[in-house]
Amino acid sequence: MKPATSIRAVTLRILLVLAASLQLAACAAIMPRNAPPEMAAVSASPVGFRDVRYWGDEPAPRFAEASMQRASAEIPASRPLNFLAISGGAENGAFGAGLLVGWSEAGNRPAFDMVTGVSSGALIAPFVFLGREHDDKLREVFTAYERKDIFTVNIPGLLQGKALADNTPLSRLIEKYVDRDFLRDVARESSKGRVLLIGTTNLDAQRPVLWDMGRIAAADTPEAIDLFRQVLLASATVPGAFAPVRIKVRIGDRDYDELHVDGGVTRQVFIGPSVLRLVAGRGPRRSVSGAHLYVIRNARIDPQWDSVGADVLSVTQRSLSTLIKNQGIGDIYRIYSVAKFNSIDFNLASVPADFQVKADGPFDRSYMTALFDRGQEMGRRGYPWVKSLPGLQSNEPGITAQLPARTMAAAAR
Repeated sequence: MKPATSIRAVTLRILLVLAASLQLAACAAIMPRNAPPEMAAVSASPVGFRDVRYWGDEPAPRFAEASMQRASAEIPASRPLNFLAISGGAENGAFGAGLLVGWSEAGNRPAFDMVTGVSSGALIAPFVFLGREHDDKLREVFTAYERKDIFTVNIPGLLQGKALADNTPLSRLIEKYVDRDFLRDVARESSKGRVLLIGTTNLDAQRPVLWDMGRIAAADTPEAIDLFRQVLLASATVPGAFAPVRIKVRIGDRDYDELHVDGGVTRQVFIGPSVLRLVAGRGPRRSVSGAHLYVIRNARIDPQWDSVGADVLSVTQRSLSTLIKNQGIGDIYRIYSVAKFNSIDFNLASVPADFQVKADGPFDRSYMTALFDRGQEMGRRGYPWVKSLPGLQSNEPGITAQLPARTMAAAAR
């Protein structure tokens, strides 16, 4: 049996197999949309909301900075800030979930001042943000469900030009856990200055979007529950496999709909720009120097050997999985440079190279349970966080992986 295959690779394989025989999909009826005009799209806001999101490839606006300023005011000067960034990884998200639960059991998991999540990491992040009392639900999400609870095959949808699979089951799972009480808990923690950011990708703009979930939750309305759920679903929506999530936005007095998909399309893992704004200004803001940053990459980072067939399907599938792996490593390099430039303590975790359990397709429950258990065990024992960049670790005493100062300065801007 081959190593676990990501849902993205599965999607590509199905697409290529069916493309020749289902040419009619290209001219099938697709639900019309009212796309926002390019020049005005930058000023769009979700209908009924303001200041709940910003572009992930530019400095954070003042409203995002203000949240971290409140956090700084409440945290004793003697205590350093703690940040957590959780990557995507489909079924491999079970590793990060298990690691965090085990870390709780060890008794020294901090209450993070900022938590960010993408894709499967987006489904982990809110539970971690709310603290250890939600660990049982986090365990349940990644060990109690299987493929049919995440998606169903959707050949009729393909013929209508929508998607290869239907993620309505995942949408229902999100609805099960994200209710009004859940949002009020998120709003309460956000009011203390803590930040929960979820990443999606705006397809029209080709840009990452960071959503301040605490600000959404603070509205305490049915519309806030809907938007909160939409953002989580969009962050985990693999394009092509699932239909994009349409988010209604308003520009002036007109409404449009944006298409949002998996945040991993633009960022496999991220740390919010608002962290950097803390060190850029004047006044009572706390410096992030000395803060602790923990990055969980829900994937193997080391190269994995697999004998690849010479056919176009095998070559394309393997190339895509390699691209995704290296995109994730590139994101870690970016985060590392930011951390080092700002004197932040960098810590990296990833699926261990010696984990050899094989998955029987995407979201195989037995595989996810085994991976969760492995992460939990490592978290409980005290995970050996990696302090340097993947591929650049040195065994020589006193030598650590560093980027040139000029490179770090550029990445931090």
